Amino acid sequence: MKTYVLDTNVLLHDPQAIFRFEENEVVLPLTVVEEIDRFKKEQSETGRNARQISRIIDGFRTQGRLIDGLKLESGGLFRIAIYHEESMLLLPPELRGGMGDNRILAVAKELDQAGTGQVFFITKDINLRIKADTIGLRAEDYESDKVAIDELYSGTLELEVGSEQIDQFYRQGELQIAGEFLTNQGVTLVDRDNPSHSAIGRYHGVQQTLRPLLRAPKEGIWGIHPRNREQQFAIDLLLNDDYRVVSLVGKAGTGKTLLAIAAGLLKTADESIYSRLLVSRPVFPMGRDLGFLPGDIDEKLAPWMQPIFDNVELLLASVDEGGKRKRGYRELIDLGLMEIEPLTYIRGRSIPRQYLIVDEAQNLTPHEIKTIITRAGEGTKIVLTGDPYQIDNPYIDSSSNGLSYAVERLKGQDISGHVTLTKGERSPLAELAANLL
Repeated sequence: MKTYVLDTNVLLHDPQAIFRFEENEVVLPLTVVEEIDRFKKEQSETGRNARQISRIIDGFRTQGRLIDGLKLESGGLFRIAIYHEESMLLLPPELRGGMGDNRILAVAKELDQAGTGQVFFITKDINLRIKADTIGLRAEDYESDKVAIDELYSGTLELEVGSEQIDQFYRQGELQIAGEFLTNQGVTLVDRDNPSHSAIGRYHGVQQTLRPLLRAPKEGIWGIHPRNREQQFAIDLLLNDDYRVVSLVGKAGTGKTLLAIAAGLLKTADESIYSRLLVSRPVFPMGRDLGFLPGDIDEKLAPWMQPIFDNVELLLASVDEGGKRKRGYRELIDLGLMEIEPLTYIRGRSIPRQYLIVDEAQNLTPHEIKTIITRAGEGTKIVLTGDPYQIDNPYIDSSSNGLSYAVERLKGQDISGHVTLTKGERSPLAELAANLL
């Protein structure tokens, strides 16, 4: 049996982490419980996770003394370990301060020195893993929800076929095709003898057929036209109401948010398929925080919501045939057709018949993504957009964020679709910066 010593940030990241280590021993230093107590009054996701952890541990008390160890349903053991002053002497002089991280390390080191089995220290804090490794502990990241970012599902593939199959696809509007495809995967058929002869479609798993994509209207989607093949795949997912959860991943300037908002406006303001377009994003500042901001809630949130406002203003900048400017985003909000708000207000709500766009979803944890998607009521469509390489949340990375997690877990499902956008279309300068800087 292995022993896993958990750091505070592991439980704040996943309240169910205690149950993820199968038939092994999970040890929680008492210092971790003390640190969790500091977060319990917060109204954020972290605070809610802290309260959930406390309830779980309190429930264990009915089974016996926590310090003696309790049997878990998985077959493993759980116990709380007390920090001893003398265990601090097991650490080098630089780490013998009274701070919580060092006390947790001391508990893990004491268990390791006892020699009763392999001890692993689990933390999402990179520097703490470095410290643990330096003093001879086996230190690992919490990886129960990690996705290999280099192997992240792209949502598309290319397939070489004969010219007659491509002609048949165009002629009949579908093509029976065999292969290792996932449901709703975007497929590009390429003539093996003439690469310029090609076709694109989406694979439907039940019928095992490739069918053409939904095309954008000739006038575009609120003036927006797809500029590359990946954007065509994205538009098909965004406009097709059969796909209830769509994820768009790509670097800055690939058009993720713009396409999603344009499709949402078309479906709500023009076609009335959905009652409202709800655009949201987590509140994480890039770089140094500005601190407390004056004004009402709208004024306080304006700096974080401004990228969304910019995209909406771009779409609304077009002029109709009568020479009149289309509605301003404030008018759309006043009419109840669109709402822009932070994700803080999403939890606890039921969101029926709405087109929900979650921008910058890479800053969310897997638990937060689950919370958001479970808010979807009857007839609601959810679009997740983001770039796993641009993360502002200090406790997740490109492999452990909620967006990557959702892409991998939802791939191949009948009502979900995904596409990774790689070509920047914002401007030549933005594309150069995204690739080289």
